[in-house]
Amino acid sequence: MTAPAAPGGAVPAPASPASPAPAPATAGPAVTVSPPAPRRGRALDWRIAFAALSLIWGFSFLLIKVGGEGFAPLQVTLGRLALGTAVLVAALVLRRERFPRGLRTWGHLAVAAFLLNSLPFSLFAYAEETIPSMLAGICNSTTPLFSMVLSLVALSEDRPTRRRAAGLGLGFAGVLTVLGAWQGFSGHDAAGTVMALAASLSYAVGWIYVRRFLSGTGHSSLSMSSAQLTLGTLQLALVTPLFTSMPDSFPMLPVLAVVALGALGTGLAFLLQYGIVAEAGPTVATMVTYLIPVVATAAGVLLLGEPLGWNEPVGAVIVLIGAALAQSRPRPAPPKSS
Repeated sequence: MTAPAAPGGAVPAPASPASPAPAPATAGPAVTVSPPAPRRGRALDWRIAFAALSLIWGFSFLLIKVGGEGFAPLQVTLGRLALGTAVLVAALVLRRERFPRGLRTWGHLAVAAFLLNSLPFSLFAYAEETIPSMLAGICNSTTPLFSMVLSLVALSEDRPTRRRAAGLGLGFAGVLTVLGAWQGFSGHDAAGTVMALAASLSYAVGWIYVRRFLSGTGHSSLSMSSAQLTLGTLQLALVTPLFTSMPDSFPMLPVLAVVALGALGTGLAFLLQYGIVAEAGPTVATMVTYLIPVVATAAGVLLLGEPLGWNEPVGAVIVLIGAALAQSRPRPAPPKSS
């Protein structure tokens, strides 16, 4: 099953070492190649982590919006990547693991960092200059639709079925509903909306790239993700000074938003998801993606006072139903009796 990318750069939760399934939101540092064996007797723990992860990733879009009130979009993205990297590298040191080795692996990780972190994080930050945070969260939910379309072309193991085709059609009808296509983007800025959708497409391209070139490397997901976020941070550190100048001030609320976005939404979120995969399995872990637009919409409306039309929640539900159908796989035929 191919799951969407998550806002905090979530790591993918693989079905197997040879065929990883990307996880959510504005998501995803790197490929998980060998998840730990599930531990028994701690079901409550993973449920708490699941709820926390849903809130963290859902609130990421609100944090992007608040951070953008004090800093340029690239500065918001650089801050979240740097702080997320710090959390993961600290965890890497505590667990006495090492960065992956091999020049080819690092080259592929650099591409993955661009497609799954640097580019989509920046696009969402730019998009939220002109569109509501809740719309950005809903656009993020289109990632599995883009992923399925691309995987049908690029991955031989994914085959089209009537159910998947119906899911894709339904999902993109939901996108048109969200955008209020009959009334010209429902009053939202077209350029910002396109950037948010382009960010989701970037996640989808990134996960296809990861599945083709970084599956089965033998490195842990923590090692791969730490390296990928490090590379993403370096990419933004080189680019940001070329397009922005040093901020004149550091207002408290935007600073706190960027800190939370990086340390919680990009760093801690990975560790939470890693624990959920270990406790409850990858299928349960990827289900958190479907709660992200719900939390993002509630946060935007209740805390930022963003206007909500009927078409946005209705369209989001249609998108999620379509995504679920598009990702479904046919049940294996029962064995024939002799």
